[in-house]
Amino acid sequence: MSAVATPVSPMLVRLAAEKATGALLRDHGTLYLVDGRIVHAESPAAPGVDVLLTTGGRLPREGWDEAVDRAGAHRAVGRFLVDSGRLRDGELEICHLGAVFDAAFFALSPTSGPTRFRYGVGHWFGTVRPVSAEAVERETVRRRELLDAVWPYAAVDTAPVVPRPAAPGQTVGARRRALLAAADGERTPAELARLLGRPAFHTLLDVRRLAAAGLVATPLDPAPDPAPPPPLAGLPVTDPDIALLRRLRDALEAHL
Repeated sequence: MSAVATPVSPMLVRLAAEKATGALLRDHGTLYLVDGRIVHAESPAAPGVDVLLTTGGRLPREGWDEAVDRAGAHRAVGRFLVDSGRLRDGELEICHLGAVFDAAFFALSPTSGPTRFRYGVGHWFGTVRPVSAEAVERETVRRRELLDAVWPYAAVDTAPVVPRPAAPGQTVGARRRALLAAADGERTPAELARLLGRPAFHTLLDVRRLAAAGLVATPLDPAPDPAPPPPLAGLPVTDPDIALLRRLRDALEAHL
């Protein structure tokens, strides 16, 4: 894979070369492959296609629920949404690709946990437009670099978003104004993404841009615990209260 010097997931590279079909399970999400190409992705950190479509107002929630009920067992939810006239082909493809790249970004984040692959496992949504593993890895690396170029403090990605007062004359666009309005000092970027029906990565990017502009607080790295002072040389280490009591006792006894 020449476009990525160090693969984000060596197992994904191997599975793509094998043209494997199944589910790649990682700590932060799952990638679904058909013939070595990625057809779906999901992550707890990213809103799913349902949130992007229904919260964004493009599809009523009952329309989504009906599609899942009627076509989920056949792994054809996406196809049902188009065939039933609820979405156009292009709308579905754009929304689904956005959700795949969004979830894959988090699923492929660095992890120390095990990576497993379950052969033959498919997703109930079905195939819309397969994406090569190379394209997903390349986009994941690009997004990581973009976040760090904007504001190299990853703590803002998971901490509650705390707005700060704007400087005189400082303005932001409508999309970021809506994000700031929803930020109550307790919701994290992932929670804000779900609330607003937006991709999680784009929400992270907006939060980092707001932090760089001073409009969102950047959490400080926790300071290390101070080291205890070394014991005084030549003196026994004792409880200070006990030592004080002993000195008082000795002083009283000397005056008896």
